[in-house]
Amino acid sequence: MKVTDLANPVMSGWFAAQGLRLDASPYVSGALAMKEMLKRVPRTEPLASLTDGHNGGLFSGPLFKRVYLTDPEHSVPFLGTKDMMTADLTGLPRLKKSDAESSALSYLELKPGMTLISRSGFNAGRRSYARPDMEGIWGSEDIVKVEPNQKKIKPGYLYAFLLSKFGEVLVRGSVYGSAVKHIEPHHIAGLPVPRFDAKLEERIHKLIEKSAELRAQCQKDLVAATKDFFDSNGLSELNEVGWHQQDRDLGFVVESVGTTSIRALNFAPRARRLLEQLGSVPAKSLGTICSGGYLDSGVRFKRVDSDSEHGAQLVGQRQGFWLRPEGRWISAAHAPRGIFAEDETVMIAAQGTLGENEVFCRPLFVTGKWLDYAYTQHFLRVVSGDPEIPGAYLFAFFRSEAAFRILRSLSVGGKQQDIHEALRAEIPIPLAPPADRARIAATVRYAYNCRDRADVLEDKALALLTAAIEEAAG
Repeated sequence: MKVTDLANPVMSGWFAAQGLRLDASPYVSGALAMKEMLKRVPRTEPLASLTDGHNGGLFSGPLFKRVYLTDPEHSVPFLGTKDMMTADLTGLPRLKKSDAESSALSYLELKPGMTLISRSGFNAGRRSYARPDMEGIWGSEDIVKVEPNQKKIKPGYLYAFLLSKFGEVLVRGSVYGSAVKHIEPHHIAGLPVPRFDAKLEERIHKLIEKSAELRAQCQKDLVAATKDFFDSNGLSELNEVGWHQQDRDLGFVVESVGTTSIRALNFAPRARRLLEQLGSVPAKSLGTICSGGYLDSGVRFKRVDSDSEHGAQLVGQRQGFWLRPEGRWISAAHAPRGIFAEDETVMIAAQGTLGENEVFCRPLFVTGKWLDYAYTQHFLRVVSGDPEIPGAYLFAFFRSEAAFRILRSLSVGGKQQDIHEALRAEIPIPLAPPADRARIAATVRYAYNCRDRADVLEDKALALLTAAIEEAAG
C-alpha cells in the first residue's frame, strides 16, 4: 500500500497538472515532490525539447502482427521489454526482415545511445541503454524509445538522469493502469531534465558510453569463446546447429529403452545426433567432471526478508539473466550456506516451460561481483571438480545452441519441466588440448571482468549526477 508523506501532503492544485487523474500513483509515488525539488535546480529543460527523430524523438510504435522466422538471412533480431534488460542478446527472437524494413516499422530499429523504457506490463518503467551491439536490432512497440538530440544533450548524460533515483521516481510516477501498467511517450515528454556545465555532462556521458562499450565487449568475447570451443575441438559444424532447418522429430524408433526414461523427448533424434557429435572427439561426461565438485540443484529454504545492509540479494531465474538483477533482499543468517555459489559456477535455469524464448536451460556464469548474490534452488549448479577443466571453459559450451537443445531434450516433468538427473550427468563434454582450454577460459573470464567494470563505471556516473543535483537543489 502506498501512503502519502504527511510532510508533503497532496495538494488540490496537483490534480490539474496531472490531467485530473484520480489514481494515487502520481501523487504518492514522490514524482510531484521530485519535480518540486528539481525546480530548485537553476536550469532544467523538458525531456521533449532534448530529443530528435521520429515523432520528435519520443515514440513507441504501432501494434502489428509479428511474424517470426529462424533464418538469419530473412529476419532481424527483435527486442522485447523482457529482453531489453538481458545481458546476452544471442538468443533474441527474429522478426521477418521484409516486415521490419517496411515503411510502417523501419523506424523501430534501435540506434546506439537511445534510452529504452518499457511501457507496459509488470516491468513498466524500467530503463536500459542501447549499447553499440544493439545496432541492427528492432525494438518492440512496448518499448518507448528516447532518441536524444546530440546537438543539445549527450546520450549518456540523458540516460544517466533517467536511470538515476530522480528519473526512477519521475518515470514510475507516469505509470497508469491497474491490472496492466502502461506509460505513453507523451506522459514523459515534460519530465524536467537538470542541466549542468558541459564539462560535467561530458564526463557523465563518457562513463556511460564506456560502460556500454564494455558490455558490448563482454557479449563479443562470449560469442568468440563459444566459437573457439567448437573450433578447438574439431566440431566447427556445431557453431551453426540449424535446429529449425532440420526435419522435426516425428515417427522415430528407439531400439532399447531402459528404466531411466520412457519419454520420447529424451530420445529425440536431433538431440541424439548432437550428443553423438560431442562424443566423437575426446570427451568426458559431465558427471565425471563434476564428481569432485557439484552437479545438482540448490537447497530449498525459507526466505526471511532483510534490508540491503544486513542481507543478501536473492537472484531468481528471471532476473539472473538481466544486466543487473533486482531481486529481494533476504537474511543470509536464516538461510543455509548453499544459497551462495562458488567462483566459476555455471548456473543453468532448471525449472520452467519449453517456450522457445523462455530461460529454461539457459546458463549464467557466477564470478566477480555476482559471488555476492544468493541464488534460488531453481538453478542447476555445475561446479567442476577437475582443475584442468575450469568452470569458464564449461560455460563456453553451455551457452551454445547445441548445449541448449541437448538440455531441453533431457526435460522431465509435467507443467514445470526439470532436467533429468541421470541423463544430464551423461552429457559428453569435448576436451580440447590444455592450451586451448586455458585460452577459452581466459576469454570468458575477461568478458566477465568487462561486465563488472561496466557496472562500476555506471555507478560512478550515477554518483556524480546525484551529487550535482542534490548540491544544486540545496
